Amino acid sequence: MSYGKMNNQIDIISTAPVKDADGFVTTGDNVLASVRAYKEDRHGNERWANTALFHFRKIPGVEITTSFFIVCDDDRYRIVSAEDVRGRGMYIEVLAEKQEGTVR
Repeated sequence: MSYGKMNNQIDIISTAPVKDADGFVTTGDNVLASVRAYKEDRHGNERWANTALFHFRKIPGVEITTSFFIVCDDDRYRIVSAEDVRGRGMYIEVLAEKQEGTVR
């Protein structure tokens, strides 16, 4: 994958409980990394509806798991799977499902 195709800016975020000044606990977003990525929307059939495939360079010190989310172009995606492309440790491929109607 070349940098020329990685033209989407994405944020990889984790959600964590945050306590405000009054003591109420809400879910807050913690941005782990902001990187450039290649995005491919998947529309083959009903099974692939509202999914996207992301390719980006491996981020040192950050292990991508299914508990993280991706924010791209004001859309929020829940990571379904993440794997190392060809086992070389250079690129990560993530399959993510678009979250519809969530309150941020």
